[in-house]
Amino acid sequence: KEWTLIGQPVKRLDTDDKLNGKQVFGFDLSLPGMLNAAIKACPVFGGKLKSFDDKKVSKMPGVHKVVAVEDNAVAVVADTWWQANTALQALPITWDKGSNAKLSSAAIDAMLDEGLSSTENVFVGNQNGDINTALKAAAQKVEATYRYPYQNHATMEPMNATARWTKNKCEVWCPTQNGEAALQAAAEAAGLPIEQCDVYKIHLGGGFGRRGAFHDYVKQAVDIARQLPGTPVKLLWSREEDMAHGHYHPITMCKLTGGFDDKGNLSGLHVRISGQSILASVRPQWMASDGADPVTFQGFQADGDHAISYSVPNLLVDHAMRNPPVPPGFWRGVNINQNAIYMECFIDELAHAAAKDPLEFRRKLMADHPKSLAVLNAVAEKAGWGKPAVEGVHRGLAVVKTFGSYVAACAEVSVNDEGKLKIHRIVAATDPGYAVNPQQIEAQVEGSFVYGLSALLYGECTINDGAVVQSNFHDYPSMLIEEMPKVDVIVMPSGGFWGGIGEPTIAVAAPAVLNAIFAATGKRIRQFPLAGVNLREV
Repeated sequence: KEWTLIGQPVKRLDTDDKLNGKQVFGFDLSLPGMLNAAIKACPVFGGKLKSFDDKKVSKMPGVHKVVAVEDNAVAVVADTWWQANTALQALPITWDKGSNAKLSSAAIDAMLDEGLSSTENVFVGNQNGDINTALKAAAQKVEATYRYPYQNHATMEPMNATARWTKNKCEVWCPTQNGEAALQAAAEAAGLPIEQCDVYKIHLGGGFGRRGAFHDYVKQAVDIARQLPGTPVKLLWSREEDMAHGHYHPITMCKLTGGFDDKGNLSGLHVRISGQSILASVRPQWMASDGADPVTFQGFQADGDHAISYSVPNLLVDHAMRNPPVPPGFWRGVNINQNAIYMECFIDELAHAAAKDPLEFRRKLMADHPKSLAVLNAVAEKAGWGKPAVEGVHRGLAVVKTFGSYVAACAEVSVNDEGKLKIHRIVAATDPGYAVNPQQIEAQVEGSFVYGLSALLYGECTINDGAVVQSNFHDYPSMLIEEMPKVDVIVMPSGGFWGGIGEPTIAVAAPAVLNAIFAATGKRIRQFPLAGVNLREV
């Protein structure tokens, strides 16, 4: 009650500069005497640079130098980036593709499919009661398997960094979500003590996790600059390079089995996740003592910031860890994105099997989770759940607790006779404990839905011959403005804790839409993305 600014809607101060082009992002940076570099790394994961013939391009306009970068890439340095990239495309390069040259999506799917029923390399994330006894005694069982693909961050601004190196000093200008990590990467690549290195953080055109834990682009820029001492060099990845060398949202499958007792109560639930661990690759020091990856269980944990929103008397959530050689990474919302789909869509499947209203079915299981129930009730009330929608429009629900916040959504969709989806509206409620700037919370919710719905509709990276097939926005698109639904945001802070906004809210958009699609068509979608799918013929 003593706060005068916190809790009030406040506009951002940088909006005008972003709209009129004054804001300088990493790839806008210009320094006196600066050269530009374009880079190409081996497209196969784990592959190396074998050789290149710089004589073919060294006389092309503007070209200063062709250099090997680390052990897997080659870069052309020129007056302009266009000149550098033009020469790079003409450069004869020979790759050592290594052991992953034949890796395919089909092989990865087979690896994950095996994990759905395996007893090897399986880790328990949450359990209570006796799931085996409960399922054996069940009067009715429901089973479903879902699949979630690799996805790239696809930030609007590709990876870039500008570096200047001398034997006594290294300076780097870069967009980053983690200045300390960027500084460490710069020092390692420079071969200098951290005290002789400086990193200047520049505004970034999207991060979503890609510019947090991974600073490969910083190391590359410094490596190039070391080969032109004293000259500032700006490295900018092409979109194709950005698609080929991401750290991807991990691929997983999930088999869910629910059992009802003879009174129609949900008596048991087994959730088996099969798929990639981010921490095993990126932060092994954060792994549990038994080798489990706790991040895998976001939204399924017994308590804490990522706790399950339902009480089931017999529960088992486990993870068959299967790690293909495609590098995983933290992607806005991380594992809660697919876990929310798995849980919330299966809860709807259970409600349908029990012939119960999805809202009432959830309410019964959420009696011990009042804050989750509160956001669910809020969206149901505002959306008019239980009342007829406009003809042809159908609703779906989703609720999660993650990153310390309680979030729910109710989506309204229609599916025409040709099976094409239209998302009309999503009502979203968020309880983050405290709301510092409600206007920014609304913006984060709306923005996260753009990202989450783009992933649901279009986001899939497939692998062929050890490389990512998708190369640009023509085959890895984002949703268009005309596809964006109206978003009604309910900010309902209950106090006493501090939760997140930008990551938890993304998780409820996709499952709410998927549950609404079922209400419209009677079809369950368990494999994504939705692009090109006739939703009435699934």
